Amino acid sequence: MLARTPESILHPKTGAEETFTLNTGAKIPAVGLGTWQSDPGQVQAAVAHAIKVGYRHIDAALLYRNETEVGAGLKEAFASGIKREEVFVTSKLWNTFHRRPEDGLDRTLKSLALDYVDLYLMHWPVPMNGAGNHPLFPTRQDGSRDLDTEWSFIDTWKGMEKLLATGKVKAIGVSNCSVPFLERLLEKSDVVPAANQIENHPYLPQQEIVDFCREKGILVEAYSPLGSTGSPLFEEEGVVDVAKKHNVGPGTILISYQVAKGHVVLPKSVTPTRIEENLRTVKLDSADLEALEGIHKTKGLKRFVYPQFGVNLGFPDKQ
Repeated sequence: MLARTPESILHPKTGAEETFTLNTGAKIPAVGLGTWQSDPGQVQAAVAHAIKVGYRHIDAALLYRNETEVGAGLKEAFASGIKREEVFVTSKLWNTFHRRPEDGLDRTLKSLALDYVDLYLMHWPVPMNGAGNHPLFPTRQDGSRDLDTEWSFIDTWKGMEKLLATGKVKAIGVSNCSVPFLERLLEKSDVVPAANQIENHPYLPQQEIVDFCREKGILVEAYSPLGSTGSPLFEEEGVVDVAKKHNVGPGTILISYQVAKGHVVLPKSVTPTRIEENLRTVKLDSADLEALEGIHKTKGLKRFVYPQFGVNLGFPDKQ
């Protein structure tokens, strides 16, 4: 019999079977299918295939402008015998709906053809003019983003708290919130966010936010865990070395890294083989984690998602 070291075997649970617990008591699968930047015409098949091969967590958003296709993929999966309550569905309130969160939610539910979502997130803590010159990206005459400066994200959160009584959401949370934003929200809120979805990978561990969320019982969800299209993370020496050790690809290591840290991770793909591969995780040891967490210390911090209004969130001008 060939001996197998603990480091070389697949994690005893796949990303679908591994779950974390929200502060509501609900279970959320550790690995979900991200749908951001998924091209039109491909999302339905990607969602249906993901659920067919074991995914039980789909992450969506009104901003992605593909929720109708996500809903079609869910419908296809449900028609095959999968029950609605078996699939954890997340969506997000876009910035132009901060004054009317239930309207934003209703649009999402209509597109998804669902009665409720399991988790509804404030996509960014930056209200925009909902009566501006564009339904999603309103601008001022000078071309800058048309922000709603008379409305606070705290007001938005108060509106989201009311959604819990409607039955249309099971839990609410935030996304892209730094520690100062979270501190302000917690001072005024009645409901502690169930999750904070942030960009997270070895180039951007955001440890201060992670530690704060852990202290407050807020689950961290990692988006862009592989970096971005053509990400240098796949060629990063520290990632490649750990991948060789486990005889898997760099993507598997980057996803497993998040699960090992106790984070929900949301890799995006529309390619069937990659969708399947992203669900397989390996168990990383302390040496692996040390190697991965040391990358940003030598290579520096790098953010891949930088919106035009990033300065309002305290993002540096350059990364």
